[in-house]
Amino acid sequence: MDANLIERALEIAGEREGDLTQKVYARLFAARPEMEALFVRDTNGSVRGEMLTRVFEMILDFIDRRAYAAQMIQCEVITHDGYGVPPEIFGLFFGVVADTLRDVVGADWTSAMDASWREMLAQMDWYATHPTQSLAAQDLAFQT
Repeated sequence: MDANLIERALEIAGEREGDLTQKVYARLFAARPEMEALFVRDTNGSVRGEMLTRVFEMILDFIDRRAYAAQMIQCEVITHDGYGVPPEIFGLFFGVVADTLRDVVGADWTSAMDASWREMLAQMDWYATHPTQSLAAQDLAFQT
């Protein structure tokens, strides 16, 4: 996984589009319409925007120091379970973010960039599907 390529995709998308919240969530709700009902009280999109901001921050930590990103994924899986969000939604959501970025980046999205994103998504999904930190700590496959 090339962290520089992941960062570059984020930079390009930010320069071209700015706030990706509407695009990301439109894609999520198209794929899983039942998720939209969970945001019924988010009338101005601020909760969605905050969540996406946290995802971008987490991605930057995940590709660098991993000071908190892996544990944050695990904690959020458990927290969101209380809202009725199944763990597989996390992998879907992270993929939706990547797909949205790929669309915005367009022709500048390279095969190497794609490979880096796919590798990162697979690693992030591992944490989403293994939310018990004590068990995850035993598997060092994705530790830096």
